[in-house]
Amino acid sequence: NNQGTVTLYWPPYRIDLSLNMVVLLLVGGFVTLYAALRALATLLELPHKARRWRIQQKERAMHGALLDALTHMLGGRFLRSRKAAAAALSQESALASGGQAVPHGSQLRALAHMVAAEASHALQDRTTRENHLDQALQNAPMRGSVAEQEMHEGAQMRAARWSLDDRDAGAALERLAALPQGAARRTLALRIKLKATRQAQQTQEALDTARLLGKHRAFSPSAAQSIVRGLATELINGAHDTVQLQQVWASLEASERSMPELAIHAAQRLAAL
Repeated sequence: NNQGTVTLYWPPYRIDLSLNMVVLLLVGGFVTLYAALRALATLLELPHKARRWRIQQKERAMHGALLDALTHMLGGRFLRSRKAAAAALSQESALASGGQAVPHGSQLRALAHMVAAEASHALQDRTTRENHLDQALQNAPMRGSVAEQEMHEGAQMRAARWSLDDRDAGAALERLAALPQGAARRTLALRIKLKATRQAQQTQEALDTARLLGKHRAFSPSAAQSIVRGLATELINGAHDTVQLQQVWASLEASERSMPELAIHAAQRLAAL
């Protein structure tokens, strides 16, 4: 029941409107203008949304291909695994060339190359394996981020395992020597080193590594004692004179010298020499 009016003068015309009508027209005009602007913004944003949707589909395809590569590798389908890893690399390359590289692109490339290298190793394709390994190490530099450093160390350890499978203990030890000190003392690295040193007939180094693994509780106490006893026996058998045998005996730890089987074997070896 508002009696207020608004008068508009537009010579030679005069328009009288109620105040309520003017308020309604202002509100309605604002709502209409806002809706029109929002519709226009949505219309102009459609190409951007379509482009973002296409990029998202490519990223999903990339991650899906990497998951397929890992799944096929675990299932023993190594050819499919390598093809899926190559597809993941292709998708990532397409995203990067289009200016839409993912933040973790280098880590993803390194992982895909390692999966392809692992599949190639299972297929006994050493050339392809080494190519993928080199690419993985380039995409995960040692002086990069923390994730890249972890990837680099893992690639080096895996390469050492491959060298062991190839009966190349020297290459495995070189891979392990390239690791930082902290990574080289991990249980996995020490296990690889133990196998490599035994394969290379570096008995003293193998014995030191077995002692470290025993301290890290990588084996049960009985298994660790058995491994150490076997390596110490090899050292004793490798002595060619009494002086060398005494040096070997002195290099053993007190707990090792107190093993009856080891002491008896050393005495027999001394008597034989």
